Amino acid sequence: MVPTHTTKHGVRYRYYVSQPYLRGHAKPPAGPITRVPATEIEMAATKAIEQQRRNIAPDQQSTADRTDLLTDVARIEVRKGELAVWLKASGEKQQEGDADQAAAVDRVPSLLIPWTKPPPNRFKEILLPPTIERHRVRPIKFERRAALLKSIARGRAWLDEIVADATTVEQIAARHKCSVRHVNMTISMAFIAPGLVKAAIEGRLPRGIGVAALREAPAEWSQQFERLGLAPG
Repeated sequence: MVPTHTTKHGVRYRYYVSQPYLRGHAKPPAGPITRVPATEIEMAATKAIEQQRRNIAPDQQSTADRTDLLTDVARIEVRKGELAVWLKASGEKQQEGDADQAAAVDRVPSLLIPWTKPPPNRFKEILLPPTIERHRVRPIKFERRAALLKSIARGRAWLDEIVADATTVEQIAARHKCSVRHVNMTISMAFIAPGLVKAAIEGRLPRGIGVAALREAPAEWSQQFERLGLAPG
């Protein structure tokens, strides 16, 4: 498989796709997996590698991020019901290329991880107002979710600049040709409750909630849910 991606309403989704299927050289037969979500594959692999390291050295604290852990992977094979992971040997970590992957496959897999491909239309547990029935609530629209996540990311970036004494609110406003009030309202998006941010990322916020509803929210996270009429998730 090779990495690819698709963009829908400003949101990028990454996948690994079978090369013959991607190039149209082969019609996929019923059963085999031809496309898998990249993030889920990578997270499953990194969690398994982290657990293996804890088992080997329980007292050692791991500070490696997902990208660092994936550099140790020579190959991941998607099988029915599991992922087979080959890790690079100590002498292979400085080498790259298909030859190294082929050499890795000659060995027994380093890890076997239980895994099944998620359904294409995964059920989303939408955050609900306490008095409204579930079947009456629709999830947030793609374009509104993309705008909300963009505003949160921008607010966090601007807050980081100010905390680091790299700039001021007035300088940010001048740079982006907007008002100081707009900058302050955007920075307030950096203080949204983690539960609301996670629900936004996963598309679990109900329709109608967007940037305007979350700007200048109360500092107390529980009050943010109350302001939106939502039960804390």
